[in-house]
Amino acid sequence: MLPPLQAELEPAERDAMIERLARRVTGRRLEVPVILALEMHRPLAFLGSQALVVFTPMLAPAFGVDNLQRLSLLMEDRANLDRMIDRIEELAAAREAPAGGSPP
Repeated sequence: MLPPLQAELEPAERDAMIERLARRVTGRRLEVPVILALEMHRPLAFLGSQALVVFTPMLAPAFGVDNLQRLSLLMEDRANLDRMIDRIEELAAAREAPAGGSPP
């Protein structure tokens, strides 16, 4: 039996998930394709979160029930997509910025 689904993510947990995902994306230098995919699938984000709920019993052995539930809750709110895109862009810009500050 699956544990009950949380009502919503705590802001600290949401921010930690977004940070972890954004760092993985920028660490692999996949900012452009990931941002493009997130922007293209923005209208389907809620549907994707509900699909995760439906397929949790099948995906749980591979990914864990808690991880799938938190991802589903993260995807439910479109504002979280904006937060994720913004954080990916911030990390990419920080990586590309010169280490010594502004050029002379």
